[in-house]
Formats: sequence, structure tokens, C-alpha cells
Amino acid sequence: MLIKTLRYSGFITVGFAMLVFIAWATSPDPKFNVASLESEPLNPALADPDTALTLAQYTAENGDIVTLLVESLEGSQVTGISLADLGAAPVSDPFSALASVEDAQLKTAFSQARQRRVIDIASLLPTGPRGTRHLGIGTNFPEHAAEASSNSVFNFPKFGAATAARTSVAAPEGSLLDYEVELCMRFDRPITSLEDFDAAVKGVFLCADFTDRIALLELADADNLDSGYGFSDAKSGPGFLPTGPFLLIPKDWSTFVADIRMMTFVNGEARQDARGSEMILDFRGLTEKVLGDMTARRFYYDEAFYKLTPNERIDSDMTLMSGTSEGVIFTPPSRHDYIEIVLAYLLKGGPLSQQSLMEIAIPAFIDNELASGHFLKPGDTVRYRASQLGDIVVAVRP
Repeated sequence: MLIKTLRYSGFITVGFAMLVFIAWATSPDPKFNVASLESEPLNPALADPDTALTLAQYTAENGDIVTLLVESLEGSQVTGISLADLGAAPVSDPFSALASVEDAQLKTAFSQARQRRVIDIASLLPTGPRGTRHLGIGTNFPEHAAEASSNSVFNFPKFGAATAARTSVAAPEGSLLDYEVELCMRFDRPITSLEDFDAAVKGVFLCADFTDRIALLELADADNLDSGYGFSDAKSGPGFLPTGPFLLIPKDWSTFVADIRMMTFVNGEARQDARGSEMILDFRGLTEKVLGDMTARRFYYDEAFYKLTPNERIDSDMTLMSGTSEGVIFTPPSRHDYIEIVLAYLLKGGPLSQQSLMEIAIPAFIDNELASGHFLKPGDTVRYRASQLGDIVVAVRP
């Protein structure tokens, strides 16, 4: 009887092991979140000047910053008229330069026989403001919120300087670097209320966000993405805020933003595709949200706690980001991850172990993600494009 019982238990054990192996071996291994792509190619044309003025900046040989009113884009070069030639004050701030030009001069600028300047896109300055504190936004597009299992929009401080439209970012060995395409807005004045937002001159530009997924996995609270932990550390690396070549000053910012289409390509493969109209909160709604979260020193970054902004307002040297759409690389643990995590936990003693399940799960999942090779790696090229806003090209380096 004992022998028969042992034999049956052996069969059961072998059968269970085979089922576990089959479940592990047949588990899907998605390389990234597949986005819904529009059937038509993205139209890179510049904005009609009656809809929005297109500005760009570069540094002249004498060190002065020149603000261009952009007329055309051909290949890797832009053609435009210096605002100084239209009577602008000699200032580096694009809003101030534009405000110092008479409307009549702007309306007739391209019809006059004025000097045109032809500049390589690689020579253009970042369109993001010069500050090093910005406003990051999480899960503000419905499909990406579903990817992240998030039920609300949240914000966090993003640290670091904006970089130009032709740049590079590091993906050292042992990292999990992810991409995000975003729209961004900056203002000609500090914003302390929605009245300030409504009165402000608004600049819209293409931007991107990179994410250190290991930092996010190790620090963020998966059950409360708005906890203040993880996102600032994960999204504040050097070069993690590349910005497009053009700063657009729309006459009707809401309609303009809603019409913008933005995409991400990795080595020529389309990964993200969305329109501004898909945002859960538009930029006015985002402004209201961040202004209501200025007082608490609740955001963890680099082993210290910070308020969302230093001065409890949106300063003019800060970027307000839109959040990203579906199609990022990171995907939740799959069946084979869960199986390996549970087995690792049991082999370490299960409940008798000195570690919790999460303490074992996170390193195990990170190891699997590193082995997958799905994340950005040296030699990759990430290109972000948007209708009317130009493009950003980022080379991934070690």
C-alpha cells in the first residue's frame, strides 16, 4: 500500500512539474506594448502662420542667441528670418523677443525681401526652457493608463536640463532604458492660477522622456503610483528630456494641441502613435492639477524629499509635460515571470525565508527583463516626430 501511494504521489509530482514546465515554456514574451497605429503616414509640414508662429533658436558666431521666425523646413535645414531683423529686442528669451516685434511686421515678414537664414537642425538650441525643474505627468492617455494599471493622472517633479533635437542618451550595461513621446508647454510668465494660465502666452513643443525602469521597479509603489516615490529618480537621468527644434506659439492653443499627432520610432519601427486630443487632462486641466499639489514636500528624489516646484508655482523656466501614450517597452510580468518568482521564493524557504515575496520578485523580474534584450541598447536610434513640431533624433550610447 505504501509503495502504491508513493508511486501515485510520484506520478502526481511529475505531472505537476510537467504542467508547470509547459506553462512556463508556452508563456508569451512581449517585446513591447503594441500601439494602435494610424494607417496614413505622419505629415511633417510646418504650421500655417495664421494658426501658429514657428520659432527656433541658435547661437550666432558672436555668442548671441538668435530667435528665428521659421519659414520652411527642407531636409536637415530650416530657413527663417531673425526676429532682430524685424525689430526685436536683443534678448535670449523667445517670448520676450516675439513680444517686442510689432504685429504688422510679423504679418508681412515672409512677403518682404528680407534676409533669410539657413540653419542646420543640429545647430538649433533646445526649445525647452533653461530651468532644471520640470513637471512630469503620468498616465494621461487612456491606453497607457491601462498598460500601467493606473486609474488616475498623477504628477511628479522631473529634474534635469532640456537637450536639443539632435542628441544622445546613455544606456549602460545592466540598465533597462525605455522611451516616451510627449507634448510639452512653456509659458511667458509664472503661473499661480488658472487666470494666469489663460492670460499667458503659451509655447508648445515636441519633447521626449526616458525612463530608468530599474529605478522605477525598485522605488515606485505599484499600488499607488501617486505615492511620490520612484518617478523622479527614474525620469531624471542625464539627457532624459530631449526637446524638438521648434517652439510653436498657437493662436488657439487648445485646438492646436488637440490636432497634433506624435509618434515614436525605434530603428525605423513605429512604436507609439497618438494625438493631443487623446489626453485625459488637457494642459489647462494639468495646470489646475499641479497647482493643487504644490505645498507638500512629498516627492522623493536622490534620497531627499521635495515639493513639486520650488516656489509653489509654475515658473517660466519650467516645462509642463503631457504624459505619454501607449506603446512603451515595459510590460507587466508574464506567466513565466510569475512561475520563476514563486519557485525562487519557495527555494528560499517561502514564508520561513528572511525575505518577503516582493523582495525576491523584483530582482528576479529585473534579471528576466535584462535577459530579454527588449529595452534600448547602444546603437539604437530613437526618433520622435510630430505634425508641425518637427522631430527629435536620439542616438543611444553605452
